Amino acid sequence: MLDPRITLDRLGGLARGTHLQLHGLDRPSLSKAVRAGRIERIRPGLFASPTLPEPIRRAAAHGGALTCSAALRHHGVWVLAGADLMHVWIARRGRTYAHDGCRCRSHFFRGAVPLGVVDVETALIHLYRCEGEESFFASLESALHQRALTRAARLRIRSALPASARWLCDLAHPDSESGLESILRVRLHVLGIALTAQATIDGVGRVDFVVGGRLILEVDGRVNHAGHDRRHKDLVRDARASAQGYETLRFDYAQVIHDWPSVQAAILAALRRAGDLG
Repeated sequence: MLDPRITLDRLGGLARGTHLQLHGLDRPSLSKAVRAGRIERIRPGLFASPTLPEPIRRAAAHGGALTCSAALRHHGVWVLAGADLMHVWIARRGRTYAHDGCRCRSHFFRGAVPLGVVDVETALIHLYRCEGEESFFASLESALHQRALTRAARLRIRSALPASARWLCDLAHPDSESGLESILRVRLHVLGIALTAQATIDGVGRVDFVVGGRLILEVDGRVNHAGHDRRHKDLVRDARASAQGYETLRFDYAQVIHDWPSVQAAILAALRRAGDLG
């Protein structure tokens, strides 16, 4: 006898009743499994396994598929937005459903809405439309770093953007190791300042960026970056860099995201001192 939960798990944890019936599960057996708590009826005609990730379950309950920054987070891609908001792709003429704890943002984009969660390519296109250039660029570089996009997918994403935004795809590369690095780089690019990313300096090691001839920029979002051991290693690196004529500026998440004018002023002042900025 077929087990609805096992069948659902094999189908990815989420399936329509009509699909389950094609696999030999009739309505009485599905209703019985729901009453027994073995599976969940998300909304009329849609069933889920208890193993289904909560963000996907919420999106399905809302009436669509997980997308945008919520989908990218599910795929392990760095995103700027917080985790409390569910972005849900609803069919162009679809409808939303009331459900407990709804903190969903509905996106009525064109296209065929999949069941569950969209792929990285689609999520990035939706992210640009929803959150704009910086957020898109940071997540794009994260996806490239993780080899989550094929060359063809990258070209399709570029084509889907407005012509005025396609330079973001041209600027992006797979070397960025954090979203903060990506945001800093794209902001300085707009100011006309070029950076060498992930540069290696003899006696110092690899640094996030070198700007001009003698300015090192380090950005870090690690929670425990201020720990004693990490702080000591940073001081040693900075001293070695200084002995070779480099100046090092370090910025954390709060500075880059919430106090950018101060970060920009510090970088421009350092470049002027080094004679790399008129």
